[in-house]
Amino acid sequence: MTKTTMTKSEQLLSINDHDFTMRPGFGGHTVQVGVDVQVESLDTISEVDMDFTMTLYIRHYWKDERLSFHSTTNKSMTFDGRLVKKIWVPDLFFVHSKKSFTHDTTTDNVMLRVYPDGKVLYSLRVTVTSMCSMDLSRFPLDTQTCSLEIESYAYTDDDLMLYWKKGNNSLSTDERISLSQFLIQEFHTTSKKSFYSSTGWYNRLYINFTLRRHIFFFLLQTYFPATLMVMLSWVSFWIDRRAVPARVPLGITTVLTMSTIITGVNASMPRVSYIKAVDIYLWVSFVFVFLSVIEYAAVNYLSTVQERKERKLRERSVSQSLPCTCGMTHPGMMGSYSEDDVNNTGNYGGEPMENGAAMQQRMMVHLDFEENDQITGHVGSSAYSSMWIDTHAIDKYSRVIFPGSYILFNIIYWSCYL
Repeated sequence: MTKTTMTKSEQLLSINDHDFTMRPGFGGHTVQVGVDVQVESLDTISEVDMDFTMTLYIRHYWKDERLSFHSTTNKSMTFDGRLVKKIWVPDLFFVHSKKSFTHDTTTDNVMLRVYPDGKVLYSLRVTVTSMCSMDLSRFPLDTQTCSLEIESYAYTDDDLMLYWKKGNNSLSTDERISLSQFLIQEFHTTSKKSFYSSTGWYNRLYINFTLRRHIFFFLLQTYFPATLMVMLSWVSFWIDRRAVPARVPLGITTVLTMSTIITGVNASMPRVSYIKAVDIYLWVSFVFVFLSVIEYAAVNYLSTVQERKERKLRERSVSQSLPCTCGMTHPGMMGSYSEDDVNNTGNYGGEPMENGAAMQQRMMVHLDFEENDQITGHVGSSAYSSMWIDTHAIDKYSRVIFPGSYILFNIIYWSCYL
C-alpha cells in the first residue's frame, strides 16, 4: 500500500477525516448557498442564433463546518483550483446554456477561500453562451430582455437553497460594457422555483438584462436607401409620356434596387414566421415603386387606345369634308376622270385645270395641309384634345397622390413603433 502525502493545508483542514462526497450537514438542515455575480463583459448578441455570450465572475458563499480550523490570527486561507477537487462545492449549472467554460489561462481561474469558522468563498471566471428567446416583431425598433439562469443540478430545495447574497445588490457590472448594436438599459436579479416532474423543486436564480437596439445604423443602411428609391420612382411622373426609353428603365431600376435591399436585410435575419417592422416598411416602399411602374403602363396604354380612336375619327372627318372642300368625289372612290367631269367642277383657285392628273395632285396637297393642321392642334377634334388632358392628368395627380400617401404612411409607421 502506498501512502499519499498530504500538504500542510490539507492536514490543517482535515481533508481525509471527512467524506466530502456528501453535502455539509447531510441528513440535517438545508445548505444555504449565497451567490453574487460580477459581469465582466457582454460579448455578442445574435438574432440569427437567438443567443448571447457573457463573461462573468460567479461567487458562492456557504458554510462547511468540516473545513473549520484553529487559527490564532483568525485569518482566512486562500487556495487555487487544486483543492476544489477534494472538497464539496455546489453543483451549479447554467440553464438553457449552449456552451460554457471556465477560463484556464494562465492557470484555472478558480479561487477558494476558507475561514476558521468553516465559511467558504468559492469564485470562478466563466464565459457562457445561453439561449435568449427574442421577439423580432418590432425589429429594428425593438427592445429585448434576456436572462442567464443559474440552478443546482442534483440538489433539490430540500438539500440546497440558492439565494442572492446581497439581494438586488448581488449583481454588479463593469461600466465599460457596451455593444455596437444595443444600449444596455438595465441589469437586475430575480429568483424563482422550478419544478421537474421526475426529480422535484429546485431554486433558480436569474440575471436579467434589457437591451435597446440602436436605430441609427439601420436608418443609414435600410430606411434611408429605401426612401430614396421610392422618391426616385416619382421622377418618372415629370418625364414626357412618350419618352419610353427614359421612364421604363427608371421604373425597373428602382424595383430591382428595392428587391436587393429586402434580400440583404432578410439574409442577416432568422427565418421567423411573423412580419417584422422593417418588413412592413420595405414592402410598402416596394409597392409604391411597383405602382409607379404600373402608373406609366396605364398612361401608355390609354394613350395608345386614344391614338387609335383619334386616327379613325380623323380619317372619317377627312372623308366627309372632301366633297365640301373640293366639290369633287375623293380620287380613290372612282377609277378615272373624264374631261367633262373636269370641266364641270369649275376652276380651283381661279385657274383652269388642264386635266384630271393635275386635279388629283392639288387635292392631295390640300389633304396633306389639313392633316398637318390637325396634328399640330390648329384644327383638332374635341376628342383628341380631351384625351390629351386626361392622359396627362394621371401623371399630374400622381405627383400629389404618391408623395402624400407615402408621407402619411411614414407618419403612421414611426408614431406606432417609436
